[in-house]
Amino acid sequence: MKKAILIILSVAAIVGCDQKTKQESTTEVTPPTKRPIAAENGKIFEQNGRKMLWGGEDSTSHFDITGSLLKDEQYHYGIGREKFHALIEPEFISRDEADKIYPDSARFLLLKIDEDVRAYGIDLLTHHEVVNDVVNGEPVMAAYCILADLGAIYDRRLLDRTFTFALSGYTYFDPEVWDGMDGFVFWDRETESTWWPLIGKAVSGPLLNTEMKVYSEENWSQTTWGEIKSQNQELKVLKPDQTMEAPKDWPKYDDLVVSSENPEGKAIAPRWGENGEVVEE
Repeated sequence: MKKAILIILSVAAIVGCDQKTKQESTTEVTPPTKRPIAAENGKIFEQNGRKMLWGGEDSTSHFDITGSLLKDEQYHYGIGREKFHALIEPEFISRDEADKIYPDSARFLLLKIDEDVRAYGIDLLTHHEVVNDVVNGEPVMAAYCILADLGAIYDRRLLDRTFTFALSGYTYFDPEVWDGMDGFVFWDRETESTWWPLIGKAVSGPLLNTEMKVYSEENWSQTTWGEIKSQNQELKVLKPDQTMEAPKDWPKYDDLVVSSENPEGKAIAPRWGENGEVVEE
């Protein structure tokens, strides 16, 4: 069943990306009411007085969502938290190599920090969803959600620490948020808090209510390969066909001083095509 759901999500991602590449005006996705409801499939349960969200066959992979901001009945899927390979040490190819692969219409996230220029293809982000990277010494995350058509670069530095993000295996919807679209639920490896980018904050765990941090939009853009190659002779382009082994363990933060607000910038990423515009939060 988990494999079947993963295939469905992957196909939806590929089809959705192709639709946007062809510049169709709408993205057709399965309505939230027709997606598998996690709670009905036993993915949310009580354990030792705590509310848990199933994270995989290994019992240590479950998420403690006690006190979560999200409603149980609005979680979808539940395929396991390492089913999508959210890259930790991404590899890149050159501009010339990428030009042999991508048509000018292919969609990308482009990030420039001083002389370090990186391009993340949306076709690859639909498979990884999250790419943890370090650009010019700064920890960042390139992320894309095909269901909400949310594509953005985030700063991974929060609370004076660096966080590493991945996919929980769940989507979530709220009729009052983003027109009721589903959006992927993230988690961080350092505290195992879960995050919902559509509202730009941690929704459970030790970092509950901590805001995400969209990287300065002066440094990144939602663009196409044609625009990128016409303006950049030297850059690194995310390499296709990457995979990774899920880490067996990860250093944890247990001494954080949590502050919910992000005074340095906005927490909610722009929809595709709204990069650089003011987003009401």
